[in-house]
Amino acid sequence: MDLGNIGTAMVTPFTKDGAMVDYKHLAGMIEHLISTGTDTIVVLGTTGEVPTLSTEEKLDVLKYTVDRVNGRVPVIAGVGDNETYYSKIMAQKAEVAGVDGVMLVAPYYNKPNQRGIYAHFVDIAQSVDIPVMLYNIPGRTGINIAPETVAKLAQVPNIQIIKEASGDLDQMSEILASTPDDFKVYSGDDGITLPLLAVGGHGVISVAAHVVGNDMQTMISLFKEGRHAEAAKIHQALLPLIRALFAQPSPSPVKYALSKLGLCNENVRLPIVALTDEEKAAFDIVWDAYFEQQKSFATV
Repeated sequence: MDLGNIGTAMVTPFTKDGAMVDYKHLAGMIEHLISTGTDTIVVLGTTGEVPTLSTEEKLDVLKYTVDRVNGRVPVIAGVGDNETYYSKIMAQKAEVAGVDGVMLVAPYYNKPNQRGIYAHFVDIAQSVDIPVMLYNIPGRTGINIAPETVAKLAQVPNIQIIKEASGDLDQMSEILASTPDDFKVYSGDDGITLPLLAVGGHGVISVAAHVVGNDMQTMISLFKEGRHAEAAKIHQALLPLIRALFAQPSPSPVKYALSKLGLCNENVRLPIVALTDEEKAAFDIVWDAYFEQQKSFATV
């Protein structure tokens, strides 16, 4: 399955009191992402605050997204949970809803060993016919999907991609070296997008692409054209903004950034809280500096 260069882990807009999903802004968000460099939409991921959504809300959001996208770009649904059976049921429901693939996070909290991780993913993958993207994010799950486990999982026909958010380029390189050429490794960290491309990775599942998707596409295109110094210049400029987007628990900073563009409000659901005035002021300094520097970027 080809996700392109950039899959955006889409936020879930909420109404003013945070009680309901804001479908008006969700519609606008989908259109914004498609028009600003997003090749694939990943719905119901970490950035979408999926742990705070009820099962009914999850299914409604993914169905709405599939219908609104209407085949213009692939839609991947995050359906992974720490319970294998629930994950399997959600994967099957997502397949019926028409998603192009599912994303399965490593089973958090339970802390299974590598045999348990392998069995978890295989059981879910074999229950559907659509492509599966593994999601490794040890900082949130408390476990790491070892490269040798990824290599075994890559032998399952519909396990085709991994979103690697370990931040470990050595581990990513080992996965690339031990999996088939058609198994794709995507960065789960915006700041590692360019370094991962340099060692053979395929792209990024991004948060920053909500607001700088076109710049990230330019960076990737420059790298693929061999214009590495120009790509590095954009990478270096992006890093402070990426750090600002994660300076507070995500997705509060990116929702604040999107509110500055009129694309959604700042509302998040507990236990995540909105930025304070001081945090907003610190973010604004980085935001303004980035867009001033953006004027010097090369175009392709």
